[in-house]
Amino acid sequence: MEREIVGKFVELYGGEESGVDKFFAPGRVNLIGEHIDYNGGYVFPCALDFGTYAAARKRDDGKVRFATLNFDLRVEIDVDDIRYKEEDDWTNYPKGVIKEFIDKGHEVGGFDILYYGNIPNGSGLSSSASLEVLTAVVVNELFDCKEDMVEMVKMSQRAENQFVGVNCGIMDQFASGMGKLNHAILLDCETLDYKYAPLKLNGYKIVIGNTKKRRGLADSKYNERRSECQYALECIQKELDIKNLCEMDVETFDKYKHLIEKDIPRDRAKHAVEENVRVKEAVEALNKEDIITFGKLMNASHESLRDLYEVTGVELDTMVEEARRIEGTIGSRMTGAGFGGCTVSIVKEDSVDEFIRVVGKNYEDRIGLVPEFYVANVGDGAGRI
Repeated sequence: MEREIVGKFVELYGGEESGVDKFFAPGRVNLIGEHIDYNGGYVFPCALDFGTYAAARKRDDGKVRFATLNFDLRVEIDVDDIRYKEEDDWTNYPKGVIKEFIDKGHEVGGFDILYYGNIPNGSGLSSSASLEVLTAVVVNELFDCKEDMVEMVKMSQRAENQFVGVNCGIMDQFASGMGKLNHAILLDCETLDYKYAPLKLNGYKIVIGNTKKRRGLADSKYNERRSECQYALECIQKELDIKNLCEMDVETFDKYKHLIEKDIPRDRAKHAVEENVRVKEAVEALNKEDIITFGKLMNASHESLRDLYEVTGVELDTMVEEARRIEGTIGSRMTGAGFGGCTVSIVKEDSVDEFIRVVGKNYEDRIGLVPEFYVANVGDGAGRI
């Protein structure tokens, strides 16, 4: 792809191929640890081997010209006048990142940039985070800003929160920036403490299933779940000195759960506590190369998200049911915010073709949407190609 994008760049902006730099930032999938980042829990994402590419070259003036092979929209801005504009659509994400560098006092000049992303839009595999982190790497390299990757991850998240106005956590940008080949990242989203765990899949593959159901409910339900968890936490804080639900182990939760007077917030808190324990057990299993246990924990995670947290929906549940009917599937769960988006499954390598064919047909027959499947390898984080 990198050869092709440089050719297209020269076609669009002129000049020679030799002066064009190439960059890449991956998408991500969260393997386990869903809806607990805002409860003080761990997430466990990995970077994928597909994502967003860019070709870029400095200019002599203060203009930045944006284009992508994915959409027709092209935008030109001046680095001295970066503002959010609705009509500038996707370019607001990179614009926000450039502004972060300028606000930190970096001398950022003009440049031409061409993007190409092969993350399916609206799939929940973090195309926006990939775009932001990629832009940060481009600006950092072109203008020798010397920011480290963790700082660029934070800048990318701030750009999305404050410039674009989307309330996202830091996991997506962190996984895109800090991903490591054949490893997943155990990340505490609050402290940004992290460690890598080897993903030795030994004859298994990660298969991502896109339900093609847009996640229309995810934002409003996300806020609802957060407030239910906050209520549960405040109830327990009457007797226990904790800052987050995930500070409790299962035993402690069982001892104090009677303080949560309402059933629904109690279920939400139970999911948070148990899911955080599952993440730790999943990392232990991987460290022992016990992929079977890892798969079982993924299954338990989905059931908890379905029954206790209620964020799955008929499309995700159907795809997971069909996935588990395939003999070579050892684990399958929803990933991301829920109410649509994707599932992630661990599937025996020689069952992958059958998985895609049979799950795809049965899902379409039952739901009426044509799904897409991506066999994902675990890749490195963002950088220059």
